[in-house]
Amino acid sequence: MADFWAIFFSWQGQQTGVVVYLIVVLINTLLNILSLRRLGNHSQLNTWPAVAVLVPARDEEANIHRCLTSLLAQDYPDFEVWVLDDHSSDRTPAILAKLAAFDTRLHVLYGAPLPPGWLGKPWACQQLAEAVPVEVPLLLFVDADTWHHPAMLKTIVAMLEAEGLDLLSILPRQVTITLAEKLTVPIIPWSLFSHFPLALAQRFRWPAFAAAIGQVMLFRREAYQAMGGHAAVRREVAEDMALARLAARCNLRWRLLPAPDHTFCRMYRSAPAAWEGFGKNLYAVFGRHLTLYLFIWSWLGIVFLGPWLMLTGALLMSWPVSMPLAALAIGLAAAVWLLTAWHLQLSIAVVPLYPAIMLTAFLLAFHSLGQALTHQATWKTRQVS
Repeated sequence: MADFWAIFFSWQGQQTGVVVYLIVVLINTLLNILSLRRLGNHSQLNTWPAVAVLVPARDEEANIHRCLTSLLAQDYPDFEVWVLDDHSSDRTPAILAKLAAFDTRLHVLYGAPLPPGWLGKPWACQQLAEAVPVEVPLLLFVDADTWHHPAMLKTIVAMLEAEGLDLLSILPRQVTITLAEKLTVPIIPWSLFSHFPLALAQRFRWPAFAAAIGQVMLFRREAYQAMGGHAAVRREVAEDMALARLAARCNLRWRLLPAPDHTFCRMYRSAPAAWEGFGKNLYAVFGRHLTLYLFIWSWLGIVFLGPWLMLTGALLMSWPVSMPLAALAIGLAAAVWLLTAWHLQLSIAVVPLYPAIMLTAFLLAFHSLGQALTHQATWKTRQVS
């Protein structure tokens, strides 16, 4: 037992390493903020290419009306919206039929049975892409739980054309209302902007750090087809990240930009939905590399929760811990969260809540691992393991 406490209190020596790590994370966050500015207005194009907006929908009665009406209200001269009802069991088909009756730009498809070897969302997206006339050069995949400013489509297309990109994904403003949402959803944008060297990965097309958000992904059709479309990621739960890495491996030009003024998303409306959603996704984001996954989440626990434990122990039980180093680590972590919340327009509540968010993320990470190893992961009644 004495040896255990000797190792435990050696944290005082490790605290310096934690502080150095957090300084690196803070620098990376600043570089991403400075290099990857929010999606903004761009110069007008002489010719606006046709766009097919593609929306997979399964049991989306709470979201689909707002999503589609915001898409149909886009200030863009040449686009149509294609939505696929993926065997919904709620009112989604009725809502789609009603909307389609009043706007000829909305095309409603009904999904074919799920083939062996496919997961639901890649299969829905593949069917949508195949339904679009071949002369349409741009494919915009949009999740049904998003809604959009009328200038979103013009802005994202202008950015794609101005930068000569093959794939442009934008990160919506994540709308969190309940405490469960505030404790879970922010971990996604925070992790991308704090721990991914996005600016360097985009410049040098590093597959390991390529990232995209499936909530909004704009492809040049020829690039999408050259990659193999969603068929190339048919077994991937985190198909958006897999597509970004595939684009980088194919030497395509990709970019991920925050767009909190142009598009919005409310991912989960309850604690059970967040538990199920992260349960299916989190382990898959790390490529199912068990050793790497365990190391990363153990280290994140040490870095973001350890200083609080050490500081509490020092104050209440006189543990021989460097209180200044622990306090500095807490301050650096809070600074990273503050910068991310400011740049991505997250709820400011995430800053004081960040220890609880990290603890929740830690629990979700091991829940996701358990779901994957036992093949129990599900999403909207479908098994996704």
